[in-house]
Amino acid sequence: MFNRTTLTPPGRVLFTADTHFGHAGAIAHSGRPFASADEMDRLMAEAWNASVGSNDTVIHLGDFAMGLKGERLERLFASLKGRKVLVAGNHDRTATFALGWESIHERVTVVTGGHRVVCDHYPLRSWDRAFHGSLHFHGHVHGKFDGTSQSCDVGVDVWGYRPVALPEILARLAATPVPPEERLRPGDDGEAE
Repeated sequence: MFNRTTLTPPGRVLFTADTHFGHAGAIAHSGRPFASADEMDRLMAEAWNASVGSNDTVIHLGDFAMGLKGERLERLFASLKGRKVLVAGNHDRTATFALGWESIHERVTVVTGGHRVVCDHYPLRSWDRAFHGSLHFHGHVHGKFDGTSQSCDVGVDVWGYRPVALPEILARLAATPVPPEERLRPGDDGEAE
């Protein structure tokens, strides 16, 4: 039988993705309002620590750092509050994997606040138990894909360059009338009635 990883983290759970710490190219690629990678790293670390408590868990959905290595990367990681779980992204490498993550996954289901959340770096068209109300959080697209009533980009480019807590995400999902593709019938335009 295969292993289907499900986590039920203690305390408050926050989600984020695509921080790209140290990656100057992410500024132009995503239209980020930072003058340099150093400024981006400093301000995003401050935003992280203003949003996350010491006992919180942050599920990072990939692309943590690019271009930072060694002591600088380790110092930055250690400065970020909370327990940290990584869902690996396409730009994560050995240096990122070697950091003190609680765990590292390709995909993980997180149970928190009465919700099942399928977490993957990539946006999925369909996911486990979507038809039964499970949610899907992802990164990778830097705000370029619209969400649905059950799926959302939790990347920093969408959420003010900080991790975001479940209640904020749920409010955005509730304001999005389009159901996930799996729940649409052929010919359905996705608009709420």
